[in-house]
Amino acid sequence: MKKIALYVFCLFFAGAGIGHFLLDSFFIMAMPEWVPFRAAIVYISGVMEFLLALGLFFKQTRERAGVLIAIFLVLVFPVNIYMALAPEKFDLSPTALWIRLPLQLVLIWWVLKVRKVK
Repeated sequence: MKKIALYVFCLFFAGAGIGHFLLDSFFIMAMPEWVPFRAAIVYISGVMEFLLALGLFFKQTRERAGVLIAIFLVLVFPVNIYMALAPEKFDLSPTALWIRLPLQLVLIWWVLKVRKVK
C-alpha cells in the first residue's frame, strides 16, 4: 500500500509539472501581476516538479527529492493564497480555491511519508 501511495504521488506531481506546459496561461495568471518573469517561473517550476517526481520514484534519490518537494510546496503556497483571495480572476469556485489551502498541507504530509518507502 505504501508503494502505491508513493507511485500515485509521483504520477500526480509529474502530471502537475507537465500541466505547467499544457496549461501555461492558467499558471501564469495564477501569480500576482507584480511577480517578474512569470512565464519563465511557470516553465522552470514545471520542469522542477517533473524532475522532483522522477527523483522521488527512485530509491537512491527518494529521501532528498521528498524533502525538496515539501520545501517546494511551502514556497508555492503564497500563490494558492493569492488565488483564494482573488477568486474573481479565475474560472474556479471560490470554495475550491479555499479548500486547496489545507490540501497543500496534506500533500506535504503525504510526500514526507512516501519519501521513506523502501
